[in-house]
Amino acid sequence: MQIPTKIVDLSMALDNDTVVDPEIMRPKIQYVTQAENAEAMAGFFPGMKAVDLPDGEGWAWEIVTLTTHNGTHIDAPWHYHSVDKHGNPMQTIDQLPLDWFYRPAVKFDFRHFEDGYIVQPSDIEAELTRIDYALKPLDIVLVNTKASEYYGSEEYLSRGIGMGREATLFLTQEHGVRVTGIDAWGWDAPFSLQQETYARDKDAHAVWQGHWAGIEQPYCHMEKLLNLETLPDHGFMVSCMPWKIKGASGGWIRCVAMMFD
Repeated sequence: MQIPTKIVDLSMALDNDTVVDPEIMRPKIQYVTQAENAEAMAGFFPGMKAVDLPDGEGWAWEIVTLTTHNGTHIDAPWHYHSVDKHGNPMQTIDQLPLDWFYRPAVKFDFRHFEDGYIVQPSDIEAELTRIDYALKPLDIVLVNTKASEYYGSEEYLSRGIGMGREATLFLTQEHGVRVTGIDAWGWDAPFSLQQETYARDKDAHAVWQGHWAGIEQPYCHMEKLLNLETLPDHGFMVSCMPWKIKGASGGWIRCVAMMFD
């Protein structure tokens, strides 16, 4: 069995303080300490008192309120639409094949693009030429933007680029990619910049175009990745198994990159 020589954590921690979501969907974590749970633990054993426990402490636990899109997570096709272009129900997170989520990966360095730029197929082709790589079906594609440089600040939500409809279909329809990922809040351009585009063009289909490309070819993408800048262009594996939440539009992941000598 081959063991990775290096593992890079690509996931962000969930906490109450770091700003990575709009106020309406931020996580809430209640920490219950060992001392606070001592009476509850002792209550499982008739006659036991909290003072009988080591140092009067029971078990610690946390009560967590989340959406399925908090923290580093994967969007399932169900998140984008209820049916695909043929009228078939879109897959929920528990219906996706697990072999999509442990695959060779490639990283595109798009940090030079301005915030709000919509990536096109020609940009991907240029990047593949630069890194001398040919995409294979089921490769995991990671997109490195400037957004993660603002992780933990209010600016994070307004930073990053958008993976356009044509660029997304270039990956999924033309090259058989089924899992992608990005270090920004979303696969599409930040909402604040999309608002400007919609105000100008009044084209609702352009707002979420990278997501809605999944109606034509269902696929998954990861959002809110970290540490992509530390990865090589290719030559590594990514593991990103999602939580199995019945009927859900997404699932949390502990995404890691694995290098092998």
